Amino acid sequence: MMFAVAMTFIDQTIVSIAAPDIIKELDLSSSGMQWVVNAYLLTLAAFFALGGRLSDVFGHKRLMLIGTLVFVVSSALCGAVPTGDGAQAWLVTFRATQGVGAALMFPAALAVVVAVFPVARRGRALALFFGISGALTAIGPLLGGWLTTWTWRAIFWVNIPVAIIAIALTFAARIRNEPRRESIDWAGAALVVIGMGLSVLGLQQASAWGWSSAITWLCILGGLVVLALFVGYELRSRHPLIKLQVFTDRAFSADVAVLFFSMMAFVPVFFFTSIYAQVSLSSSPNQAALFLLYFFAGFAIASQWGGRILDKQGARPALRLGTALGAVGFALWANKLTDLSLHDQWPYAALAGAGIGFLLAPASTDAVNRSIGTSYGEVTGITQTVRNYAASIGLAVFGTVLTHTMTDRVVESLEARGASPEQAHAGARDIAEAISGNADNRPPSGDSPLARLGSDALSDIRMDFAEANQVVFFCMAGALAIAFICSGFHPGTRVAGGDDGAQQPETGAGTAATER
Repeated sequence: MMFAVAMTFIDQTIVSIAAPDIIKELDLSSSGMQWVVNAYLLTLAAFFALGGRLSDVFGHKRLMLIGTLVFVVSSALCGAVPTGDGAQAWLVTFRATQGVGAALMFPAALAVVVAVFPVARRGRALALFFGISGALTAIGPLLGGWLTTWTWRAIFWVNIPVAIIAIALTFAARIRNEPRRESIDWAGAALVVIGMGLSVLGLQQASAWGWSSAITWLCILGGLVVLALFVGYELRSRHPLIKLQVFTDRAFSADVAVLFFSMMAFVPVFFFTSIYAQVSLSSSPNQAALFLLYFFAGFAIASQWGGRILDKQGARPALRLGTALGAVGFALWANKLTDLSLHDQWPYAALAGAGIGFLLAPASTDAVNRSIGTSYGEVTGITQTVRNYAASIGLAVFGTVLTHTMTDRVVESLEARGASPEQAHAGARDIAEAISGNADNRPPSGDSPLARLGSDALSDIRMDFAEANQVVFFCMAGALAIAFICSGFHPGTRVAGGDDGAQQPETGAGTAATER
């Protein structure tokens, strides 16, 4: 099961490091590239709960295998994208089907783990499951940087041997498939897909449509209204897609809120950092991946401490510490982006990663441990849906912020070099879209907007890009600050096993959470 889910987590971030190469070869805009990344996150979030329900109905093993096949076939097709006018549509489409495959695969794999391990050993199994999954998210850019030195298409093809191993091990483990007769909440599934899709569409396209555009707000507000209808429908439904009553647990709600705001920074940071390193620092994909290694190092070390804090003191101290460190780390990191020096930034990148590391596993594990009256799979469906939806929103919002800020900065640079306001505004949008595809040290060639600029102007624009990313990173620090506020609402209760084997809250420090 871990071989299967490894692909889903790595693919959340592996594409980010290859973004400039993909943009150049396929002639995509930077906003188009954001859709390539976000299509996967959005469909994974929107279909996750439905995947869990289908897993219960058709059997966990069967859905895990179907999801793996959908995922790996989509990966192969992503790697085989042809160049030309239809490249962006092709890549976005099959990134979306990748997300659907992951949404079928992941809840089924989790359900297999829950079913196979007895209750007394299930906590340790789930801790390993979630701990490694978080680490794999951070490993994605490192693997992507290495593969991109050969060809960016390899970041998709690498899933093929992993999927073959996962399928072979699944059959070798002789896992039984046990389908159950249960109803499927198709109406709820449709509402959550439409609501998430519309809201993210509006947020991401705001850079192209404009914040004053009626269609922008129609999508954003329409999506939120549909999600509100989904909540009302689920609360009235006899067989809901998601049992929302679990949110009556204050600690669970705090865990989910912390995950939401922290994930707005965690997954998008890989995309924006890799683009920044390759554009403003003129780094190669491999060098950009090594830059992210500092973030991952802080994440990996803090993850171990976060788990120990959870065991000894409960989730609240880990959440408070992680969100505070994350907010400070991202703010200090943002302040150093315009120095254009990797040497000056690495301590703050590590601090930001440590903040996420302290909170990720404790928040996820504490939420799952509070699955009173519902299953591990259903609660994980909620947390994973929230995590991926938050990542989609973060990428959409911060991408819009980056484009707008970059455009404003380039307008100022072009006007300072004698361009009229009309010429500056006309060229700024094209440059903001095209600059992500020019990560090397050479002046661009051809008819691109950058081709008409000299080396001095290119240097100024790389600084403009750094300043635009600085705004994005300050926004990420703000998201972690909101997560810190949310962590304060966690009551500090802990989870211990009752005599009947159900999870029961326990106040105070006491002993580590146990399960009977």
